[in-house]
Amino acid sequence: MLQLYYHPSPNPLKIALYLEETGMPYELVPIDTRKGEQHSAAFRAINPNAKTPALVDGDVKVFDSTAILLYLAQKSGQFLPPDTPAARAQMLSWLMFVATGIGPYCGQAVHFQHFAPEPKEYAVNRYSFEAERHWLLVEEQLAGNNWMVGDSYTLVDMAVWGWARMIPRFLADGYARLPNVKRHLDAINARPAAQRAEALKERFKFKQEMDDEARKVMFPQNERLVAG
Repeated sequence: MLQLYYHPSPNPLKIALYLEETGMPYELVPIDTRKGEQHSAAFRAINPNAKTPALVDGDVKVFDSTAILLYLAQKSGQFLPPDTPAARAQMLSWLMFVATGIGPYCGQAVHFQHFAPEPKEYAVNRYSFEAERHWLLVEEQLAGNNWMVGDSYTLVDMAVWGWARMIPRFLADGYARLPNVKRHLDAINARPAAQRAEALKERFKFKQEMDDEARKVMFPQNERLVAG
């Protein structure tokens, strides 16, 4: 059975949504990142990058959410766009856009707005600007389309959904400025699989406090500031 190493954050949620949509049987393995469980030797043997999610399929280990989505799509054959060069190119382009643009810049926008020490004005401005720019590109793509690629719901929509839920964390009026993104988000949220994926976090008690222990394991780079 598939094992999904999971934390209730955007990237693991994409995978949970895909698994719930397909009905593929899987076991959920919680990783509490604010307790530093992602740095354990056992988890790093699966994901050397020490980030959730990770997937184990028998003797196969996959890490990085985009790689996992593609692996599962190839395994199941579900929620892929039409098998044409143009559609595959669009799928890969938007998946990599989420992986290299949406995810990192939204993550950094949240970090600098809510967790980074002062001074941070420049960083907040840069990452908030870039996060907004990326979402405006998604908004443009969805302006004339119900879904991200072609006429059907695919793994690309699931990748976008994971991060679209977080927009208010870094763009206070983001949904008002991104009506097509909000429509897309609402359409996926209405799906039973998305509701099941969202409910997974209730199975486990994850640490919520961003205390000194959590900061130490999540932001180890700060130790350099102390040492300096």
